[in-house]
Amino acid sequence: MKIINTKFKDCKKIKGINFIDNRGHFREIFKAKIIKKKSIFWCISKSKKNVLRGLHMQKKVQQELFISVVKGKIFDVVIDLRPKSKSYGKHLVNILSEKNATSLFVPKGFAHGFCALEKENLVLYGISNYRSKNNELGIIWNDNDLNIKWPINSPIISNKDKKNISFNKYKTLYL
Repeated sequence: MKIINTKFKDCKKIKGINFIDNRGHFREIFKAKIIKKKSIFWCISKSKKNVLRGLHMQKKVQQELFISVVKGKIFDVVIDLRPKSKSYGKHLVNILSEKNATSLFVPKGFAHGFCALEKENLVLYGISNYRSKNNELGIIWNDNDLNIKWPINSPIISNKDKKNISFNKYKTLYL
């Protein structure tokens, strides 16, 4: 495994290795001695092609995320919402896939979302705090101020994510 710094402080890419043979492949995803973060809640999402999830965060009890694709490929986006950060309000895009064996560690203070790019996509999350329904917040995926260049124009979105707020409203309510 190799840790790769991103342009955002404390946000790291983790490059794994797929060991491939005629049976399939084996991949190490997480090593505590390398990542040095504690995840207490693990979950998997399954998404078909063109599903967009996000952009999600927790307001008060924030979470660190470890994201890895077990099957498929995603267009992964994080937004820096740490008010004192030099990269506040900016986004970072990564392609995470089963084939490239790349994972992402996202520190507290970021919103996260992704768009599923293949027929079937399984995304593994390691999370530092439990989900708090009353603490959830979402920023709308196609916010003009964020100007994220998503790979599709008409994604499949949950009813809940359709109600996400604009980045300007987020700044008004939470800064």
